[in-house]
Amino acid sequence: MSEYVLEMRGVCKSFPGVKALDHAQLKLRPGTVHALMGENGAGKSTLMKCMFGIYKMDEGDIYIDGQKTVISDPLEAWDKGISMVHQELQPIPARTIGENIFLGRYPMKKALGFIPVVDHDKMYEDTAKLLKRVRMDFDPKQKLGTLTVSQMQSVEIAKAVAGNCRVLILDEPTSSLTQNEVEALFRIVEDLKKEGVAIVYISHKMDEILRISDEVTIMRDGQYIGTWEAKDLTTDFIITKMVGRELTNLYPKRENVPGDVVFEVEDFTSINPRSFRHCSFNVRKGEILGVAGLVGAQRTELMEGLFGTRSHTSGTIHYQGKELKITRPKDAIDQGIAMLTEDRRGSGIMGVLSVADNISVASLNKYIDYGFMLNTKKIDELVEENRKKMNIKTPSGKTLIQSLSGGNQQKVLIGRWLANDPDVLILDEPTRGIDVGAKYEIYCIIADLAKQGKSIIMISSEMGELIGMSDRIMVMCDGRITGFIDGKEANQENIMALATQFE
Repeated sequence: MSEYVLEMRGVCKSFPGVKALDHAQLKLRPGTVHALMGENGAGKSTLMKCMFGIYKMDEGDIYIDGQKTVISDPLEAWDKGISMVHQELQPIPARTIGENIFLGRYPMKKALGFIPVVDHDKMYEDTAKLLKRVRMDFDPKQKLGTLTVSQMQSVEIAKAVAGNCRVLILDEPTSSLTQNEVEALFRIVEDLKKEGVAIVYISHKMDEILRISDEVTIMRDGQYIGTWEAKDLTTDFIITKMVGRELTNLYPKRENVPGDVVFEVEDFTSINPRSFRHCSFNVRKGEILGVAGLVGAQRTELMEGLFGTRSHTSGTIHYQGKELKITRPKDAIDQGIAMLTEDRRGSGIMGVLSVADNISVASLNKYIDYGFMLNTKKIDELVEENRKKMNIKTPSGKTLIQSLSGGNQQKVLIGRWLANDPDVLILDEPTRGIDVGAKYEIYCIIADLAKQGKSIIMISSEMGELIGMSDRIMVMCDGRITGFIDGKEANQENIMALATQFE
């Protein structure tokens, strides 16, 4: 028997205009957590999709217990003990937990001696056992839609280990979880390790990687860089290997000089009594205003209210002394306000459209000739200008945006709003789910926009990001603004003190 439960050797995979994998490799030991790290576009997800049978390899081999094998599709991967929990969950909220877990492979029985029907008793009995395995004390008949995101993720893990799971792939499992929910996930992972399951853990969060991993494999530009024991690694070493260079500073030097107050919000209150209320703040020209708060602080909801996607009962918005009437996003866009949403996939990109379509969609009225004809030449020039200015890695403007890495998708969305030349940019979690190298590039873009005199409002759940990028930090708690901190005086302690200032 091999010491590895699964090996991938010399894996190559190309897409039109892109070589996603170039002789990549991976070796997994049973009962270990193996972190797979690299920048967005390094090939991590492509390698996992080759392992899981979603993609067919152009070259390379897969070995299970030392025996060469072929995996043609996810069902075959499942039969061989390989399961995957994707970053983007796809639950069916209106069905029960049991129905979600056994979707597509329901236990069957014969009714009247010959009619095959679903054996609901067995399904819910087996579901209860699986839920217990992942430390979930829930009724298997409960509707999935009543659970939180982390609980749904636990259901997905229960579904993944329902068979003879020997290899479990977790792709960015904590990107939408609170710290308590992360701890619950880690307990499940430790239980699975004790059962001998090999876990591939994909994440950009260095502290998690160094805490939970036994081994770390780093990829760059589709190639295998190396594998190390996690206990021997440091954050600086990992970053250097990921990006191929040293990042002496995590945040760029900022040269913006905040000027006069240009954007003012007074007594803004949501139509929902449990959301934001009596919020007043201002932003200066060329200033980066960070917005901090714990989950449920209503930061996103407040910004969506300002942008016209949520209703409010009272409050005013002024820009350069002029009151703005905003009841829908188009009103905000027409008056020089842009908003980069928190949910890149859900409400940001249009996955079935091209990079060019995604960049130009918010400013198409600028590229119409004769009242009805799109000037595709000018749109192509816009795309090329953004591609160069923001270093967007894409074969062409015609490439579907869904095929780009998360960091490049985020740059496209920033390009979409910059095409309108806005005065105020609201950035909601602008670096969520992207790697350290792409984060630095987006930080540089934000710093440059502030230097140009744009007013930036940046929501972030990362303390370091807020402290490293903000001129001032506005802190919210339970729908209220609890205070402001000068960027030079900000630290985790004074931010958390305000973020936990409940009434």
